[in-house]
Amino acid sequence: MPIAGANNIGLNHLRSAVAAADCGSFRQAAEMLGIRHSLLSRSIRQLEHWVGATLFERSRVGVVPTLAGRRILRMSRMILEQVDILVVTGRSSGNGDSGRLSIGFCTSISAGNLRASLTEFKHRAPQVELATVERSRIRLMSALRNGTIDIAIVPGQGPLSDSARLPVWSERILILLPKDHPLASHEDIHWTDLRNETVLLSQYDPGTDIEDLLVSNLVAEEKRPRIERHDVSRGIVKSLISMGLGISLVMESDIGASFAGLTYREIQDGTGPSRISFHAHWREDNENPALQRFLALLAERYPSPPVDGE
Repeated sequence: MPIAGANNIGLNHLRSAVAAADCGSFRQAAEMLGIRHSLLSRSIRQLEHWVGATLFERSRVGVVPTLAGRRILRMSRMILEQVDILVVTGRSSGNGDSGRLSIGFCTSISAGNLRASLTEFKHRAPQVELATVERSRIRLMSALRNGTIDIAIVPGQGPLSDSARLPVWSERILILLPKDHPLASHEDIHWTDLRNETVLLSQYDPGTDIEDLLVSNLVAEEKRPRIERHDVSRGIVKSLISMGLGISLVMESDIGASFAGLTYREIQDGTGPSRISFHAHWREDNENPALQRFLALLAERYPSPPVDGE
């Protein structure tokens, strides 16, 4: 027997709640979705009524998910992702593999090599429908396995037994901090300079690559900074940094998404700038002609021999 209220919940209710959580503001979420502020507020109130829980703590400065809200938002994101996969699968079947390419990633495309590669591919193949999917690395690999995306470009090697792998580029690790932070005035910043800092990371960051790099450079635990992972988007982490709650470590491609009052600084290890390598992963049995064309572009831009999945 259906649970009371369940039939009333629509995708628009879930999208409104997820957008509010990502933006930290009902007004900004409404602007992002292109709807009236009153309509978004009503949609969230209805969802709260039907699930029987308050999803957000409201204040003058914005909204923050409650404990119950975080759980419901996590499930809402999963539902919306499954709907996206449903649409991707339907379009792929309807349009034919040769006319569509689905690319998964888990980093910013505000700047850097991924953005440049996508732009160049669209210029060379304007007739190919290009679909971009941003997910965590674990979910991207799952989507790659079940065929809902054609290729995943992620930091680290991320070994996948039934895929091929191509090393593409590397990105510098940057420190994101307030412009008035003491480290902002340093000409050279090293990992040891982070000892007394609080490093804020998003739960939606691609993986543990940055954290692993920090640990490898600061072997002694007492020399490491405090690491806090927050169940919010990377955009909200920037807001927390602007409030003076800590600093963050980001990849170079994030530099195009500037935020007022914050600045980027390069972090050095013993040999120079600290970097993380990126790899492209795809299924060897994927015969999509658009995928082969994109792989040829990557091999041309970043020449190196392909490596079979381990």
